[in-house]
Amino acid sequence: MKSLTSIFFSILLLAPIVAEAQSEPPSGMNELEAYAVFTDAVKSDEYQMAMNFGTWIIEAAPRELEGHPGFDLERQFDRMIDMYAGAAENEKDPAIKSDYLNKAADVFNKLGNTFSADEIDIYSWELKEGRFYHEHRSNMEKTMDDAMQHYMNAYETDPERFTKEADGYYAEVVLRDLSNKGERDRAFEIMDTMSPHASEGLKDAITETRESLFESPGERIEFYESQLENAGDAEREEILVNLRDLYEQTENVQKSEDAALELYEMNPNMENTRSVADIYLSDGDFSKAVDYLLEAEKLAESDGVRHELMLEISESYQQMEEYQKAREYARNAINIDENSGDSYMRIASIYANTIRSCVDGSKLDREDRAVYWLVVDYLEEAERVDSSVASTAQSQAESYSGAMPSEEDKFFNEWTVGNDFQIDGSLKSCYSWINETTTVR
Repeated sequence: MKSLTSIFFSILLLAPIVAEAQSEPPSGMNELEAYAVFTDAVKSDEYQMAMNFGTWIIEAAPRELEGHPGFDLERQFDRMIDMYAGAAENEKDPAIKSDYLNKAADVFNKLGNTFSADEIDIYSWELKEGRFYHEHRSNMEKTMDDAMQHYMNAYETDPERFTKEADGYYAEVVLRDLSNKGERDRAFEIMDTMSPHASEGLKDAITETRESLFESPGERIEFYESQLENAGDAEREEILVNLRDLYEQTENVQKSEDAALELYEMNPNMENTRSVADIYLSDGDFSKAVDYLLEAEKLAESDGVRHELMLEISESYQQMEEYQKAREYARNAINIDENSGDSYMRIASIYANTIRSCVDGSKLDREDRAVYWLVVDYLEEAERVDSSVASTAQSQAESYSGAMPSEEDKFFNEWTVGNDFQIDGSLKSCYSWINETTTVR
């Protein structure tokens, strides 16, 4: 008997193309010899050799191999598919590449005709076949629809396993395909099944898909409202977040407020707390709004959010004519980000409002006008540190310049240009809290 090495070499010379389907081992070998050649060819990526001998294994489909107790027929199907894929990858001729890939598809078909459902892991094979068509569809007769059919078969075999597969990647592929085809009812059904098992990334994809499938905000509201009754706490919170935003979008003020308040009661985190503050800001109830803004600021996890909240708190106090507190929080905002022009413009606005409050409808006198020097100081500082507000700050400064003391005012009060000038109670008692120094202009 020839050695397996010499047999392997002879066949490599005489069998350069894939053999036709056959029920007997090639070249007069016995089954064990032929399987040994196949295994060696697979290990060394000798695709032609592997396909010649693998064709016999797939066609004959021996469940056992005498002399080889560890023989696994299902494993050989898997190997043959990999061999065809490897041969295709190395092939430059598109026609031959396509032929190899289509032969792999034949192996998948043969597998289904060879094994019963209880003999193999149907889920894994359906997923593998779907993935194979998905990856190679541009070079074979199979299409994305074929891939999707097998993905769906895998999903229906084990929905939870499919949802978790590859961190939700294949679930996203299925949802995207259903969305693109407009299969809304099927998509909604699948998303409901997937949601309890979805990763955070997949949950985001599910939310996006839901949004894309609804035809109007009213439809989305109707859907989410229908989900509330049987929702657990965590799910109810998520639904309420969506409803709150949708109610706001559709200008359903009362329902938006109700949802925001319920969310706050369920979970007074930064987002929900700030949402309640926004309700009162919209209503012009700055006294209530500031309480929630202060609470939200303590919960903020980044300087950017904290800075934004400080400015909102400052503006709220300004609206309530509590100017000293308004300045305090504007200064806090500057401490967080000294290069944000909005904070300096806020103080300028606070001081300008203070002037109007002090005058209270009367005519501006020289002392009131002098405070505008300080207002312009802050506007110029905003322009200096932050180019994004420079144009607005400059425009406001120009508008206030006409309200500053005239040359006559400065002459009669003996105010010399360039000298320091104190803004405090020495001007008027209502300016005592300001206690800042400016420069005579």
